[in-house]
Amino acid sequence: MALLAVASYWLLRATPEVPEPQPERPLTHEPDYVMQRFSVKAFDASGALRSEIFGAEARHYPDTRTVEIDNARIRSVGESGQLTTATAQRIISNDDQTAFTLAGDAVVIREAGRPDQVDAAPRLEFRGEAIQVFSNPERVTSDRPVLLVRGNDRLQADTLDYQGGDVRVAVLSGRVRATLSPR
Repeated sequence: MALLAVASYWLLRATPEVPEPQPERPLTHEPDYVMQRFSVKAFDASGALRSEIFGAEARHYPDTRTVEIDNARIRSVGESGQLTTATAQRIISNDDQTAFTLAGDAVVIREAGRPDQVDAAPRLEFRGEAIQVFSNPERVTSDRPVLLVRGNDRLQADTLDYQGGDVRVAVLSGRVRATLSPR
């Protein structure tokens, strides 16, 4: 019994103490990970490509839960198979990739719908220095001068608020100039 008591006492002394829980460090605006010269693809349940992101460098900031991508290009395939491409010198996205801010030579192109569709949408192109793109619901906004090209029509405005999907309405504000081609 004495040997068992000594062994238990020794085991208790040799066991390391449980560390005290550390207080959480405050989040700072420093990236927790960085990717360089990368490509990220996302697929749906059937294996079809849904989106692809290319960039020179990406940084994730945990305090704002955003990802900043330099020299970025995003390709997205919609439910109907329609391709949308966005490029900019810098793209900032939220964690769930539903909101994107494009800055510096921003271009968003939604390709035309398939000709076999009854209500096929024409090709749309948005160009400006700063454009915000929201994926759900589909929306493109800008509070800076922007150029909208729809088919052969060209519209320039100081601000833009475009609602896509079934709505397909563009609200252009400020100084608006339009060149509409005959049908």
